[in-house]
Amino acid sequence: MVVADHAIFFHDYQETDKPIIGGKCASLGAMTQAGLPVPPGFAVTTYAFADSMSRDHVGPHLHELLDGLDVSDMHALTEAAGRCRQLVLDAGPSQEAEATIRDGYRQLCEQTGFHDVAVAVRSSGTAEDQPDASFAGQQDTYLWIRGADNVVNHVVHCWASLYNDRAIAYRHENGYPHADVAMSVAVQQMVLPKAAGVAFTLNPINGDRSTIVIDSAFGLGESVVSGTVTPDNYMIDKVIFEITKRTVSVKELECCVENDEVVEKPLDIDRSTSPSVTDDEIKAIARLARRAEKHFGRPQDVEWAITIDADDVHVVHLLQSRPETVWSNKPRQVSQGVHTGVEGVVSNLLKPVKVKH
Repeated sequence: MVVADHAIFFHDYQETDKPIIGGKCASLGAMTQAGLPVPPGFAVTTYAFADSMSRDHVGPHLHELLDGLDVSDMHALTEAAGRCRQLVLDAGPSQEAEATIRDGYRQLCEQTGFHDVAVAVRSSGTAEDQPDASFAGQQDTYLWIRGADNVVNHVVHCWASLYNDRAIAYRHENGYPHADVAMSVAVQQMVLPKAAGVAFTLNPINGDRSTIVIDSAFGLGESVVSGTVTPDNYMIDKVIFEITKRTVSVKELECCVENDEVVEKPLDIDRSTSPSVTDDEIKAIARLARRAEKHFGRPQDVEWAITIDADDVHVVHLLQSRPETVWSNKPRQVSQGVHTGVEGVVSNLLKPVKVKH
C-alpha cells in the first residue's frame, strides 16, 4: 500500500510540510512553487523514516547507543556511529515506505519522459539549513542514480548517514537532541550541465550585500562544492547586474557522467584556462539568485547548473538554495566610506543636496 504522507512532490509543497521534509526539500518545494527553474522531484518524508525505524525497536536502540556518548572520545564516537548506521541499513524501509518510494520514482519517470530517469538522492534533515546553523554536507548525497531498486537502496543509505560521526558530534555540540532529528530525502531529476557552481547573494569575504558572487566550473557542480577545482569567480552588482570583477582560474578537471557513473576527467590546457560561463549566463544566474533571495527574504547560498537544450538554448537550473549563515547573523555595519550597489543608491538618496549660492 502506498502511503500518501510518505512522499510529497515539490510541485505539491505547502509551507506546513516543512517539518516532515527538512530544509533542503522545503527549499526545493518553495522555489518550485515560486516559479523558479527547479528540476522536478519529490521528498521522502520523515514519516517514511519513522515508520521504517519503528520496527524491531530500531529507534530506541539508536537512542541507547547515543545516550551519554562522549563525542570527544573519537574511538567511542566512531564505534557508536558505525553501529547506528548498521542498525538503519539492516532495518531497511518498511513495506509502506518502499512502495511509496517506488511509486514516486515511477511518477517522476512519467513526468520527465524517461523510463529510468537519473536522479540525485540527497539527505534533508529536519535540523538542516536553519538560519542559525548549517548541517550542509554532513549527510550523504548520491548522484546519477537510475532504477527503482537503486533509488530505494540509496534512500536508506541517506537515512543511515544521519548517524555519521561528524553529524552526531555537530548535533551534540549545538544542542540538537538526537531523538528529535529525523531524516527526509530528496529524489530529484539530475541534469547534465555544461557548467555548474554556486552563487552567494552577498560577498562571502566581507558580507557586502550589494554584490552577488558566483563560482563556476565545467560539468557537474560537485567539483566546486567539494573544492576539487579552483573555480572561476565573478562579482556582480546586485542593482544593475553588471560584472564588476572576474577571475578565470585554471580548472584542471571536470566532474561529468560516463557510462552512468560520475567521474572526474582532466581538461586540456585550452579548455582549463577558458571561462566556464559566458557574460550572459553570469547575469542570468545572478538574476535568479536575486529572485531566490527576494523569495526567502534573506541572503542565500544557491547551487545552479546550466544545460543546453535541443534548440541550443542555454538554460539555468536552480538545484538548491539555503540561507547564508555566516554574515547574515552578524549585525550590519554602517560604512562611513564609499557606497556601491544598493547601499550606494540608498546613501545618495539620503544625502542632503548642496546648492551653491
